[in-house]
Amino acid sequence: MRSLLLRAALGLGIGLAATAAASPETARDLSALSALDSGRWQIRDLDSGASQTLCVGDRRVLMQIRHGAAQCEWTVIRNEARQSTITYSCPNGSGRTAMRLETPRLAQIDSQGVLNGIPYGMRAEARRTGACR
Repeated sequence: MRSLLLRAALGLGIGLAATAAASPETARDLSALSALDSGRWQIRDLDSGASQTLCVGDRRVLMQIRHGAAQCEWTVIRNEARQSTITYSCPNGSGRTAMRLETPRLAQIDSQGVLNGIPYGMRAEARRTGACR
């Protein structure tokens, strides 16, 4: 079920132009997130193998990847140089995302929550593949 939900979300292009409504302090101070490079990123679901390519200018999109462009309120749970965890609440649901930074071009993402009344969970690898075109 989880894989089907992710495939549906990937197929719809959810997250392509997301902008998180985090407070300026939250957005600026997430250490692991701010260490990531902007550009073209491939997001690969580690369970199903499904993937999606995103042009990431605002790196916050990687923390609420399943909630797309929804304006969400964030709460920081963990903020370390290589790991960040947030919970967030959006008009279309809520979630919890933990990101572990491997390098500025590679991160592990673990996210779970509810989107439009449907629960989801995903483990993904985010890898920068180049500049946006």
